[in-house]
Amino acid sequence: MSQMDPSAARPTCPSCAEPLESGDLFCGACGYDLSAVPPPAADHPTLVIPGAGQLDAERADTGQREPGRPATGRPATGTPAGAVPGAVNWPTAAGTGSTQSPSELDRLSGDFELPAPGTPPPGQAPAATGAVLRDASSRDPAGHGTAGRDAVQAASAGPAAADPRTADPAVVAPAGTKLCVACRAGRVDTDGYCENCGHAQPRERDHMEQQLDAVAAVSDRGLRHHRNEDAFAVSSAALPDGSPAVIAIVCDGVSSATRPDEASAAAAAAANESLLDALPRGTHPQQAMHEAIVTAAEAVNALAPEAGITEHEPHRQQNAPACTIVGAVVAGGLLVIGWVGDSRAYWVPDDRSGPPARLTEDDSWAAQMVAAGLMNEAEAYADQRAHAITGWLGADAYELEPHTASFKPDRPGVVVVCTDGLWNYAEGAEEMAGAVPADAARRPLHAAQVLVGHALDGGGHDNVTVALLPFAVPPPGAGSAHSTA
Repeated sequence: MSQMDPSAARPTCPSCAEPLESGDLFCGACGYDLSAVPPPAADHPTLVIPGAGQLDAERADTGQREPGRPATGRPATGTPAGAVPGAVNWPTAAGTGSTQSPSELDRLSGDFELPAPGTPPPGQAPAATGAVLRDASSRDPAGHGTAGRDAVQAASAGPAAADPRTADPAVVAPAGTKLCVACRAGRVDTDGYCENCGHAQPRERDHMEQQLDAVAAVSDRGLRHHRNEDAFAVSSAALPDGSPAVIAIVCDGVSSATRPDEASAAAAAAANESLLDALPRGTHPQQAMHEAIVTAAEAVNALAPEAGITEHEPHRQQNAPACTIVGAVVAGGLLVIGWVGDSRAYWVPDDRSGPPARLTEDDSWAAQMVAAGLMNEAEAYADQRAHAITGWLGADAYELEPHTASFKPDRPGVVVVCTDGLWNYAEGAEEMAGAVPADAARRPLHAAQVLVGHALDGGGHDNVTVALLPFAVPPPGAGSAHSTA
């Protein structure tokens, strides 16, 4: 886990004395023009190592492997023959295993592999994504985000309140215009800046919240960044048997790439749409998650500029928009997780006497060092390179290899799906469980708000996004996928 040096002096805004971060053109708190301010100390956003290889060591407990490398772990077991009476009759998913013995958190399978070319599931056509090496030089920090689909992307919490020292209650904005929140006199132009004082205005994505019946999510800009480069989508669908499927997608824009906010929004919306399309048609949730990540990658690839690119350019699509992704689906008694990058998912049981668990493994420099046996986890995550990622969605990524896994919890609990802006302050499973309120399953939105507050209280050095999905175990004999034959 990367730690900020508390003794290091951090530049502050000349106007409001708020701490600044590297690359800011305006103060994130008051909008002060920082063009004449010396560059502040570097922060530790999500980065990419140019030329970094993927994890070379096999993760024995998940069966995951480096893209392009053969699997050497245990082979995936087949789906048991015959459906459990009353259960969702999933079609056979290649590479998916199962077990009938309940455990604290029973893993069904590791990385999911689509059927061989030419034998896709009915109505499904696996997509391929090309990639080249990311060049981390010449980054453009500019770019404005676009919100995802209104039905699945959270609503804005609204602009920040005006500074009471400068606000004039008598000033009323002309119809169809907005007044600057800083000077309360100038009108805001279409680019989001005051025509009078030039201050940048709060963006819609600075703070977002959304709650459905069985899932909730909160995203916040944090205390150091000038914009929110995270995005999420939450939704629900009906399976063919009428039972519900609940979906949560969380994406973290790669700060060293161009338009990371657009990349995360596009990926979250595309993955959500893909799952909403596949699950009601009876696609196995693990296969649907794999295809959703591929679809999300294609949406991010589409943001990369095409003009002037030829097949002879070895580093085409340099500095392309990029993001990480993690998603969770609760359906038919199964918990399915999918991810690329270093955004994470955790399992926290309602009965805290049971052990929590981290359900994902990072595609990052730190995880690579630990897997190779060169460092222990504490040493690796204390290194300044810890958050340099080795897997991402984007036109210049390595060959796309989505990670997916299925679980069958034997007790109720909540699934925490989050970006590193949260888990930086609760890295271990026990730490995360300690931060999750005891009533999270009954009040998921409140719990998500508490977790975001936990990150902000810890320093808020990054954007913070978290989604919570309660998981209720059906009673024996109810016909869920958890029931035994």
